[in-house]
Amino acid sequence: MKVWVKLIIGAAFGLTLGFLFPEGHPAILNVLTFLKNLAIGAGRYVVFPMIVFSLTIGIYEMRQDGKFWPFILRTFLTITGISIFLIALGIGITLLFPPGRIPVLIEHQSEEILFSPGQNLLDIFPSNMFYIFFNDSVYIFPLCVFAFFIAMGLCYDKNYTKPVIALIDSLSRIFYHIATFFSELLGLLIIALAAFWAVQYKDALELNVFASIMRMLLIYVLVLTLVLFPALLFFIKGVKNPWKALYGCLGPAIAAFFSGDYNFSIPVLAMHLKENLGIRRRSNYITITLFSTFGRSGSAMVACTAFIVIIKSYSSLGIPGEGLISIGLTAFILSFLLARNSADAAFTALALLCTHYGHGFETGYLILKPIAFYLISAGTFIDVIVTALGSFAIAHLSGFQDDRPVTRFI
Repeated sequence: MKVWVKLIIGAAFGLTLGFLFPEGHPAILNVLTFLKNLAIGAGRYVVFPMIVFSLTIGIYEMRQDGKFWPFILRTFLTITGISIFLIALGIGITLLFPPGRIPVLIEHQSEEILFSPGQNLLDIFPSNMFYIFFNDSVYIFPLCVFAFFIAMGLCYDKNYTKPVIALIDSLSRIFYHIATFFSELLGLLIIALAAFWAVQYKDALELNVFASIMRMLLIYVLVLTLVLFPALLFFIKGVKNPWKALYGCLGPAIAAFFSGDYNFSIPVLAMHLKENLGIRRRSNYITITLFSTFGRSGSAMVACTAFIVIIKSYSSLGIPGEGLISIGLTAFILSFLLARNSADAAFTALALLCTHYGHGFETGYLILKPIAFYLISAGTFIDVIVTALGSFAIAHLSGFQDDRPVTRFI
């Protein structure tokens, strides 16, 4: 059975359970929270070792091809272009088709938002290099830097490094197969995630004020995924069927939506990019890690559109042109700074937009707190789709992608 079929069946079962559970029962919510955390932990379990060994050997092989720095430049240009496109499109659609206003039903309060770019920068180079293996398993960029220096060291003298290269290559393949095992369990893990998601969704519907923004985001995500992204792929030379590439990343997209956690999706994403889209290892892990660190444009776009809805809910006055530019520019910058926010990127970006914009909107994000889970799910879903299709496009243009028949898709 294909992975995405397992995920659909598991998600359907979990959603059914979530909608059938009695409302306001703390014991059930506690159990679901425990099972959700257990599932997220199992999904993240192999991320660190898989990334560090696979990325190291990928960078080494790319260096041997003499294409490393041009490949990095192409990836960053792609990330930047997609971020500008998504945020501009999100602002435009929200202004053209605004959802209904949301009543301002919050008191003057605040909530701690975990966001520290300065600390993220310091964590890249801890006083002890091996400390990067003992962090919170969320911020993976220090691992990327570690893998980069190890890969550079492997290029020193093959007479000395050949045994180490063989060991790292073997460990990369071993942890890939361990990740495959956990990916096969996703059909079970997603039951708890979908049930927890359904309980939150049911609570949000009862408030009866968020339906319009939730509907707008759903339509936007569907149009973006099924129409605009395939259209962009269609114009890439040699891509004959862009919907085939979209189908190839269906599994990690489902996992991302119900978990709301980018790192949870990384193992199944890496597996689908290799087995379905035919992306070679040397390209696969470089693009995944760069997109996961700097390419959170989907979450930034969701935050941007939600913030505009908040402004319109507070005031009937329009947003001036310079205000829109400021919102878009802030969201664009934030899309590069959400690496540590694996599980709450969209809501964190929304809170930071409110704080940065000021003018009395500093706590405006609390209006949408009841649907924070929905914003996070939509943002993470787009982030993973962008990573998959962006990785596919970059690998295809760089000569690191082999066509795979649909019958061989996992």
